Amino acid sequence: MRKAKQTSESIITGCLLALVGGFLDAYTFLTRGGVFANAQTGNMVLFGVGLSERNLNKALSYFIPVLSFFIGIIIAEVIKTKYKNQANFHWRQLVVLLECIALVVVAFIPESGNLEANAIISFVCSLQVEAFRRFHGNPYATTMCTGNLRSATENLYHYRNNGDKTALHKSLQYFAIIGIFIFGGGIGAMITKMTGFSAVLCPAAVLVGVILLMTKEEL
Repeated sequence: MRKAKQTSESIITGCLLALVGGFLDAYTFLTRGGVFANAQTGNMVLFGVGLSERNLNKALSYFIPVLSFFIGIIIAEVIKTKYKNQANFHWRQLVVLLECIALVVVAFIPESGNLEANAIISFVCSLQVEAFRRFHGNPYATTMCTGNLRSATENLYHYRNNGDKTALHKSLQYFAIIGIFIFGGGIGAMITKMTGFSAVLCPAAVLVGVILLMTKEEL
């Protein structure tokens, strides 16, 4: 018997989540102080810069999203541990539902609360990056592209070097995820410029679609 594949690991789910990831990066950059809330490397560097300048307020503004990301990883693991054996729903559906709720909250936070909004979006991204780590058994990320670009290029090299068509297929899948992430950034920029803070409701709606998609399995 073939082992059933969870729809949460399908390329369609990966593309939808990458769309959300790109959208959120554009959203936070355009409306929440010119920052990227998805990945935390930059925040860690700027936290160090703030400390070096003895500017505690500046350092704190970058530390809070990092802390929020940290908390999100823990919560995702708690949900997985507690609900992974549930027969009525997949634990990842609960994670995505929590993402949706958080994004709806962000839509109603004014500009004066940009720090809080960025922290919440960092929390959302940490939930997503921890819960969705593979598609078709391959490691990937939906809120950042560095690792995906490495994997895409590596597999493309293996195809060119030894003609491995499986490696080519994997490479194209990774490039698809990257392309959708970029597309999400473009769409996010357009919608954000038109609707402002409420634009974040669009990725929340996409996540509802992800929840519905995960109600069935691929055999």
